Amino acid sequence: SHHWSGRMALQVQDARQQSFSAGFELQGQLESGTLLVFNPLGSIMARLQWTRAGATLQQGDQITQSDSLPELITRMTGSEIPVTALFDWLQGKNTAVTGWQTDLSRINDGRLRADRISPPPEASLRIVLDQDAR
Repeated sequence: SHHWSGRMALQVQDARQQSFSAGFELQGQLESGTLLVFNPLGSIMARLQWTRAGATLQQGDQITQSDSLPELITRMTGSEIPVTALFDWLQGKNTAVTGWQTDLSRINDGRLRADRISPPPEASLRIVLDQDAR
């Protein structure tokens, strides 16, 4: 089972110019895993857990369940993230996703960048992994 931790930043170029930035800890794989998201003080803002049977998002007292992991990620971050490919990207595999461009040239330094060109709105995802977590 894989384990990553670091910081992620997601910016969406829509009318609200949303941006989501947080520390994270990701473990597991596509079939089952856990994603913890931390606020700047290190408290858990969100806990996302999934298995083949479905996914659960816990934000404070609010718990949302869904058959769709991508749907809960969108709810948590405000944008769609290709989670299937993300696991590959983190391992340095440049899996293609329609509408996305990835830059894995610095993955050995723990840096990953992915940009959604289409469909609109455009979005950019940046991940910086903790050096000791690699």
